[in-house]
Amino acid sequence: MPHHVQREIRYNFEFERRIRACFIGAGGHAYRNVYPALRYAPVELLGICDLDLGRASQFARLFGAERAYCDHREMLAREKPELVFLVTAYHPDGRVQATELALEALAAGAHVWMEKPTAASLAEIEQLQAASAAVGKMVMTGLKKTFFPTIEKLKDLIDAPGFGRLTSINLRYPQSLPPPEERGDLVRMQSFLDHIYHPGAILNFLGGPIERASYEWEAATGATVTNLRFRSGAIGTLHLAAGQSGGSPFERVEIIGEGANAIVENGTRLTVYRKAGLPSYGRAASFIQPDEDAALSYEPEHSLGQLYNNNLFYLGYVPEILHLTDAILGEGAISKGTLSIAHEIMKLFEFYRRSDAGVTTNL
Repeated sequence: MPHHVQREIRYNFEFERRIRACFIGAGGHAYRNVYPALRYAPVELLGICDLDLGRASQFARLFGAERAYCDHREMLAREKPELVFLVTAYHPDGRVQATELALEALAAGAHVWMEKPTAASLAEIEQLQAASAAVGKMVMTGLKKTFFPTIEKLKDLIDAPGFGRLTSINLRYPQSLPPPEERGDLVRMQSFLDHIYHPGAILNFLGGPIERASYEWEAATGATVTNLRFRSGAIGTLHLAAGQSGGSPFERVEIIGEGANAIVENGTRLTVYRKAGLPSYGRAASFIQPDEDAALSYEPEHSLGQLYNNNLFYLGYVPEILHLTDAILGEGAISKGTLSIAHEIMKLFEFYRRSDAGVTTNL
């Protein structure tokens, strides 16, 4: 089945069966991007919990939850949810609050949807994997980049016969890596942990597991360029372009096959360069290729009040939630945002945390 599927979206009130859910966290990101996405998901919001009860109450009124709590254990015991959403912050020591909350939600018999990062170490991911397996409940991390329609289309191109196998991939994303002496400190590494999940998710989705890597580090901005080799045999680069303008589009992804390539810029603009030969060298008078060889260009229109030009959709927030709710209602399994994928991304985090520049490391 293709990764990019055009689906008819149903509204929350149109579902015959809705999943009994609770939500832990009432912050700005959740307000902008996660609670509004529930309008398109089969979710009945029973309770919202935040350390600030007044804030939880405001969110409950705004987003239609039945009750507000400031104690998540009381909420889990009273509401007995089938699904718990976690959008929380960090402990003072830099560990991820949602990791422990996910363990408690699993123990209460609920599936978990959590915002990235899943955890701050490989050991914590493995603890979640064991707990998930023990109770037979799914834990999904919201790896939104793998739900971008453009990135899903790249994956479909890789799987299509005309593209050839993936031979190389180039990904650019603005992120700074702290100096070597600070990388042991999770507080200093918090921004890096928070953001490595985005490029890490795209690399894993398109290229599969990484076999080995080496990077060079630039001291003034903390920028890095990393050479990658995937287990599939494909190669790639990850350019963490710290130092770029705040007015610049954030990211660029290019995949190269065997005689074809495709580029996603700014998340929403996709250009596919289909297999085509070079025009006669030194003789060709026109740069216009035959129609069957011409590049394909995709980008959303922004005139109509459509779902596809709403950031809840083209940034993947609604599709990533539907991926889990589809699995719960269909009693299937998730294929994106799994704990095994989070484990692969954590290997990349540990690589930057513990490896010296210029040294090739097996992941």
